[in-house]
Amino acid sequence: MHTVKEKNNVHVIGKTDAAQTIIFGHGFGSDQTVFAPLFKAFEADYKIVLFDNVGGGQADINAFSPSRYSSIQGYVTDMGDLLRELKLENVIYVGHSVNGMIGLLSAIKYPSYFNKLVLLGSSPRYLNEPETGYVGGFNMEALEQLYHAMSTNYYAWASGFAQLVVQNQDRPELAANFAKSLSSIRADIALSVAKVIFEMDHRSDLGKSSIPALIVQSSDDPAVPSEVGDYMLKHIPNSQLAIVHTKGHFPHVSAPDEVINIIKSFI
Repeated sequence: MHTVKEKNNVHVIGKTDAAQTIIFGHGFGSDQTVFAPLFKAFEADYKIVLFDNVGGGQADINAFSPSRYSSIQGYVTDMGDLLRELKLENVIYVGHSVNGMIGLLSAIKYPSYFNKLVLLGSSPRYLNEPETGYVGGFNMEALEQLYHAMSTNYYAWASGFAQLVVQNQDRPELAANFAKSLSSIRADIALSVAKVIFEMDHRSDLGKSSIPALIVQSSDDPAVPSEVGDYMLKHIPNSQLAIVHTKGHFPHVSAPDEVINIIKSFI
């Protein structure tokens, strides 16, 4: 039986005897290295925990099971294992994209471990719901086209998708880096995880968290429109919203200094 450290390629760095821990959780298609600009700004004062979600990065590929990860609750269970195995407390959780929701659900399930949440480009629901007026950013037709592209030519899809969500065309290396980490995921796993993420609905869970939360959004995010940030602010108790003046779904990559300052003033 693997330890969580082996299963999730966990690295503990920074001030390892610090009273507070910052856990960085990466979004779909990337891995822990995406946070390099951020964790360098905090490692002198905090214990830093980095990990890869099962199915991505250098996590144990054999640990992936479509049934365990048929919802993001499988990743919430992994987070509980990590918190217990590393005996963490006073956790500031910084989660990008889907890992923001994983962090929120983990804080609901294991509240004693958490101190604060930073939800970076996160969303409880990516699908629009015209009948209620909810704007998530995608409709089912667009998702079916996305799944089809993933299953017919995964590497071409990864390159195009990276350019679409990263934006910042004047810095093509940003999208190229994301395309590279996206392409390193096994195509069948990526498709399975993408369906789980894009079709999830955790709007009813937002009100269950009592942990102070900072919602951080790009001013122009093609995957998470501004309406989503406003929705979360309205429905997550004890939350605040900060806008990063950058384009794309990766504000921590395209505008790291601004994100660092926002997080520092929050914590």
